[in-house]
Amino acid sequence: MKKICLICLCLLGALAMANAAQSAAKTPAKPLGEVPAAVPLWDGSAPMALGNEAADTPVIFPYLAKPAADGAPRSAMLVCPGGGYSGWNWIYEGDFYAHWLNEQGISAFVLRYRLGKRGYRHPVMLTDVSRAMRFIRAHAKAYGIDPARVGVMGSSAGGHLAGTLLTHFDAGKPDAADPVERESSRPSLGVLMYPVIMMDDPYAHKGSRANLLGENPDPKQAEDMSLEKQVKRDTPPTFIVHSRADDIVPAMNSLKFAEALDANKVPYELHVYDLGKHGFGMGPKHEWLPDQRYPWAAECERWLKQQGFVAAPKAAPAPVSAQAP
Repeated sequence: MKKICLICLCLLGALAMANAAQSAAKTPAKPLGEVPAAVPLWDGSAPMALGNEAADTPVIFPYLAKPAADGAPRSAMLVCPGGGYSGWNWIYEGDFYAHWLNEQGISAFVLRYRLGKRGYRHPVMLTDVSRAMRFIRAHAKAYGIDPARVGVMGSSAGGHLAGTLLTHFDAGKPDAADPVERESSRPSLGVLMYPVIMMDDPYAHKGSRANLLGENPDPKQAEDMSLEKQVKRDTPPTFIVHSRADDIVPAMNSLKFAEALDANKVPYELHVYDLGKHGFGMGPKHEWLPDQRYPWAAECERWLKQQGFVAAPKAAPAPVSAQAP
């Protein structure tokens, strides 16, 4: 009888733990702190707007790093959350990234861009991300950042948007009446997390492709948005992370982009993990590496230091040796 009771207690305990885990899994994600006020990218309606609601209004959320002790301007990162061009995973791939970047002394600007779910199609999304990069540079002094050190980071479909900017930038229009439009949209570097890259089957993410280009995309547009075909020698240095086990966006997307970078002699790093679910980022899908919560983050921090985005700590002064009398 005692043995039966003990078994029952163990089963009840296991059931309680399972229920608690299930409840925790259903708990909605929350930002790590107060979310900065949204800053619209245009005065008035954005170009090609289909309405005037929040989903029609591209904005950035500025997460500014603490000022440097020596007063030097900070580097910055424009962050594009994923969501298949139908939504924004702005907690795990936006807010969490921003706080991590702030810890490295990098200011972050999380972008809310327009979506296919709302009826928008390319080139609207490229227009939004390009404007965000120009806007950050145009207001660099107010934000305390270095306009020469502004990168772009994106995950999944947000990685496609970031990659689109890495391959479709321009120098700006020097004679534009709007000073923002005079700025270059070329990122200083890119960080791509399990990105959508390819528009061709069998490696395309069909949902992202449909939301970006429509159900029956024009072949020329599809080729233009197949980013592995658009890499050039002036594409910025890029850090890429993917999982071989990703069954939503195949790792071949990142492999082909890295191959194109290599062929064009563009500096890059590629990290492909053997395990992992799509969308691991800084969210809850990291159980495949229980001993290292976000191993890609440590590698990325090292790479950002190499790129001059993270200031290396100043060396302590050497101790003064005692002088013989």
